[in-house]
Amino acid sequence: MNLYQRIWLGWTIVFVIALSVSSLSIRDMFDYGEQAGDQLLEFGTDQTQELHLNRSMFFFDREYDTIYINTNGFLAVEEPMAESEYLGKMPASFGMIAAFLGDLDNSDEVGKVYYRQDSIPYVLQQTEGHISQAFPDDNKLESIHAIIVTWENLAAHGTPGEGQDREVWRTCGFLKLYNLFLIRLQYVSTIVEGQRESVQAGFSQGLIRGWFSWTSTQGTYYRITTEDEASIRRLSEGTNSGRHGVWVYEIGTSPAFTSINPGQVTGPTLEEDVDGGPMETGTVFPLINTGGQQRIVFPEYKPEEEEETSEPDLHPTVHPVQYRPNYPFVSEPAQPRYPEPIHPQPPLYQPQTPQVVILDEDDDLNVDVFAYKSETCASNRQKCSSFADCEDYTNGYCCHCRPGFYGNGKDCVAEGKPQRMNGKVNGSVFVGNSPSPLEFSSNDLHSYVVANDGRAYVAISTIPAGLGPSLQPLSSLGGVIGWAFALEQPGYENGFSIVGGKFTRKADVTFLPGNERLTIEQKFKGIDEHDHLVVSTQLEGRLPEVSPGSTVQIESYKELYQYGINSITSFSNRDYTVTLPDGSVQTKTYQWRQIITYQSCPHDQSIKTMQPTQQLSVDQIFVMYDSGNQLIRYAMSNKIGSIHSGPPEQNPCFTGRHGCDTNAACRPGDGIQFTCVCATGFSGDGRQCYDIDECREIPEICGSHAICNNQLGTFRCECVDGFQFSSDGKTCVELSQPINHCQRGTDNCDIPERALCSYTGASSFICSCLPGFVGDGYNCQEREKTQCERDREIIQASYNTPSFPVSFFRPRPATGQYVPTCDHHGAYEPTQCHDSIRQCWCVDSNGQEIPNTRTGPGQRPLCIDHRVVPPPIGPTPRPDVSPVAPGTHLLFSQSGKIEHIPLDGYSLKKQEAKALLHLPDRVVVAVAYDCLEKMVYWTEITGPSISRANLEGGDTNSLVTTDLESPEGLAVDHLARLMFWTDSMKNSIEVAKLDGSQRRVLFDTDLVNPRPVVADPSYGRLYWADWNREGPKIEMSNMDGTDRTVLVKDDLALPNGLTYDSESQQLCWADAGTRKVECMDPNSRNRREIVEGIQYPFAIVAHGRNLYYTDWRREAVVAVDRTMARETDEFLPQKRSRVYGISITTTQCPQAYNYCLNNGGCSHLCLPRHGGFTCRCPDVMDGTCVDRNF
Repeated sequence: MNLYQRIWLGWTIVFVIALSVSSLSIRDMFDYGEQAGDQLLEFGTDQTQELHLNRSMFFFDREYDTIYINTNGFLAVEEPMAESEYLGKMPASFGMIAAFLGDLDNSDEVGKVYYRQDSIPYVLQQTEGHISQAFPDDNKLESIHAIIVTWENLAAHGTPGEGQDREVWRTCGFLKLYNLFLIRLQYVSTIVEGQRESVQAGFSQGLIRGWFSWTSTQGTYYRITTEDEASIRRLSEGTNSGRHGVWVYEIGTSPAFTSINPGQVTGPTLEEDVDGGPMETGTVFPLINTGGQQRIVFPEYKPEEEEETSEPDLHPTVHPVQYRPNYPFVSEPAQPRYPEPIHPQPPLYQPQTPQVVILDEDDDLNVDVFAYKSETCASNRQKCSSFADCEDYTNGYCCHCRPGFYGNGKDCVAEGKPQRMNGKVNGSVFVGNSPSPLEFSSNDLHSYVVANDGRAYVAISTIPAGLGPSLQPLSSLGGVIGWAFALEQPGYENGFSIVGGKFTRKADVTFLPGNERLTIEQKFKGIDEHDHLVVSTQLEGRLPEVSPGSTVQIESYKELYQYGINSITSFSNRDYTVTLPDGSVQTKTYQWRQIITYQSCPHDQSIKTMQPTQQLSVDQIFVMYDSGNQLIRYAMSNKIGSIHSGPPEQNPCFTGRHGCDTNAACRPGDGIQFTCVCATGFSGDGRQCYDIDECREIPEICGSHAICNNQLGTFRCECVDGFQFSSDGKTCVELSQPINHCQRGTDNCDIPERALCSYTGASSFICSCLPGFVGDGYNCQEREKTQCERDREIIQASYNTPSFPVSFFRPRPATGQYVPTCDHHGAYEPTQCHDSIRQCWCVDSNGQEIPNTRTGPGQRPLCIDHRVVPPPIGPTPRPDVSPVAPGTHLLFSQSGKIEHIPLDGYSLKKQEAKALLHLPDRVVVAVAYDCLEKMVYWTEITGPSISRANLEGGDTNSLVTTDLESPEGLAVDHLARLMFWTDSMKNSIEVAKLDGSQRRVLFDTDLVNPRPVVADPSYGRLYWADWNREGPKIEMSNMDGTDRTVLVKDDLALPNGLTYDSESQQLCWADAGTRKVECMDPNSRNRREIVEGIQYPFAIVAHGRNLYYTDWRREAVVAVDRTMARETDEFLPQKRSRVYGISITTTQCPQAYNYCLNNGGCSHLCLPRHGGFTCRCPDVMDGTCVDRNF
């Protein structure tokens, strides 16, 4: 998500056209028609229907609550004029989204135009998928509303026969508005006033009135198609979203910005554009045949390897007509078919290795981030099931169920063994036309599955009589349990075999003809210590009423499950019959849509076979509400297999009619032969199986200091008091580990919706209120709004309140105003932007603009975060230094503390890193070190102040606390006993004694944004960088302020970090704009690039052959080898937040001649310079100071 989308709570419009490919039909992608609850547009030609929106939207620069749907293939945001005013005369004078604009007609009542507003999660998730595929670099979209319009079988006016099928989806998200079109192409032109006119697709803003004029001018007209009919035909053959025929366009990012951006994924392969020129080459996505229809399988997003692509032109001109056809074409792809016989070989499925994807605020950020192997079986074996083996891979580990068991490795159950499930059901459900919902909480759910024949039983207790009868049709409530343990047909796997016991299922049920809707969300939490699968269920919505005493019969049904990477979707229609107490019968239907999400193991590189589509067959369905016991019961038989029709399997293992014990697995043989084998943990002949008491037969099975508890089919080991399991999950070791009450849920913090429990070591924890709440963590209440939040509401309210100018002119924010952005604590974000003028700037903690930080369009300043994060309630660390061991250490600052990392040579001893100094109410920026007295110095901008503390322990000491605004750079001269600092708001560089006395301003002219400053005590030199965007530069001078010289001014952008290596006499810097680290010899001016493609460096320090820099984006300390010119390591703090200044503690001071020995005989300041020194007076003199040069 780019910067402006995040700031403006406006709408973005994305226009998608999807044309049918081969046998792919509209209903394969989206549902529509009367059964979907659609309304019907009046028959005729040039018919218009006004539709009031449940949620307002932005189109270009205006907000609308009403749209108009027209027969002629378009949506309008204003009431359209007669067709003679716009057909063949585009652009129109009114705002229009043209899906397939032409002279269309359905007077014969064959063609139909359907429309509805919808908010079913299944529908929104489908559109989110297309949009995310088109814009893979955007943040995740969360859609909340949709408008669906379908033109079906409309003919060109005056012509017979079938016409177009096209569908418009306008999906309203939190920050965006999307349009999705699906067109089945039958013709490309219509007759207008006797002339053949090509149909058109695009966006017209209509006439707009000037700000200081009563005249109107034509607004933006973005035309997707050209007059060339071939450009229309080619819509179905190309893409900008990764799928044949699907085209995505983003219209604007706020009410003030109206650029039109196409999707970014230009595959399948594009050979040439409409003019015959070369086109970009994209990715061909495979088509998988699923039995009479085709499904495009999208691979997991994977960043390209060092491939440079040209940036498409995303900003169309306003007027005259703009053409951005970009319609590629490809030859008709070969259509893969499943071979005969009916059961095909399953296609090979290759799990993708996940890639690190960095969502950045800068659209052009494209750098490599190296990852480290951090998870192995040695430290994670206990995360696997006790019936699984752990296997290490290149990038991590995976768990695999042992033979005789099935599951995903984290959860494994014995083949043939029945499975039990327990859980709770909560909900708020309206019944019939009742205005009030029936609410229930923590109702028990119990389920039992006979795995070897696929029978599933589900019971929910304490269901009130007003709800129970109406829940009877909802057998799908237990349907996912049937799918998880369905009887597997040859070559197919049930749900548990693929996803294990931890997954989430979201389902939407639409009852017809009343259009009542219910949402089901179930979270499966894995196998518990009792070998039960644990599930929680939430019901929300409305059910059609079923009268008390009525019985319900549900017909057998089939449901298709489509398998993707970490997600599974399905859709089906269910018929059911209600027999009323008087004997009358009603037949009804409901539609069922669901998505199942889970986490597979990403590291296993072995090829695994998995059917992309499987069919669940459900029969023998039984439902009943027991009013006496307030129980709702469901039972069903489930099989998972092929989507193809054909002769059923005859082997009893696949029909379930085998007679094996319920605790046995059926093993098929030739023909109808089979054997019964008792499940693991049972003994017998398979026809009768008995539980094995492992605890009695193998007394030592649990080892020492453990108790064995026998369970049906298995056993459980428990450590005796004072002992706990070691990392192998089997051996009991003496309890030496503290108790993590947060993890166990035994803390006494407020409820998780209001408070956070943070484990602090030993058996201690801290309770803190979540953002938006205040209190001590044990009792939290909603907090009052901050100044930033109040300012924001006032300004936003003013936009929505009509005033005199708004009544006569186009409404837009007044120039000079902006809507401030606040963080989740309500504080001002350090970077603020105004969309109308496309500028950004830095602000302080009061929201006041920091001078000289304002940037132009497309740029963003590097702003210091002045916000102070409220410390958690509880014990606060003392603001003093924890002594560190002797040796070389890196010191770096985060908001509220300074940490240190020991070095072993040049390697980071990351396991020994810890906090050096806690300052919970401060924003620490710069860090410096005095090697002589072993003192650490730092600046902080909350006070602001400059302070120090002894590295060997002790209290902190504030040195400078007045006449500071934003001290961001700090340097120490250990020889002359001086410190230098920059102030980016005062635009100055100052010097003082190390105790903060005798301050003197060295420079306060020709500085805009000074930040880093470093000293070279050996030669009396001072170096600093100014990241002034209009003219960034690196300068040097003597420490007394003489011989000021610009060292570097070319090829700089944001030189944030600066360091000087006295051994190699190299000045090095890190630039967040060029994203490079470079070095130069200040004497010869020879300049050398070290690394490029870094992200957002802030500070840098040299040590031997290495450079170490802090990075805002990666929130890390990064090591760079200067000799090898590459990054070698990184350290990620336990608390992930921005890292600021960095310094190094050396074991001894560099040797050099000290010109200011004994203060050089000066009365006040002794300031070194090349080859000598100067005596200078502080700015505040006492009358005894004398200036002189030596």
